[in-house]
Amino acid sequence: MNPYERHLSEHRRLTILRLLESAPGNSANESLLHDAVLSMGITTTRDQLRGELAWLGEQGLVEIDDIGGLTIARIRQRGIEVAKGLTTHPGVKKPSPAD
Repeated sequence: MNPYERHLSEHRRLTILRLLESAPGNSANESLLHDAVLSMGITTTRDQLRGELAWLGEQGLVEIDDIGGLTIARIRQRGIEVAKGLTTHPGVKKPSPAD
């Protein structure tokens, strides 16, 4: 992965965490997340989003459920802390003070 792709992936992961942190029930399905990430100007495909969700799940930042072929992501406490900038996690962009 080149430096630009790595930066984009880290930014996408932070965006996903922030979206989940602010979502009702701290959860959303992959379709809503995909639309929301795109609306924020972050280029992403469905496959990239699924990959990021899987990665965030492996890191213990989100919980992933498959319900009838639909992926639902729910943020965990550690993910909330990363989304708010209270802690950092390698592979996730650290929020800047202006964010």
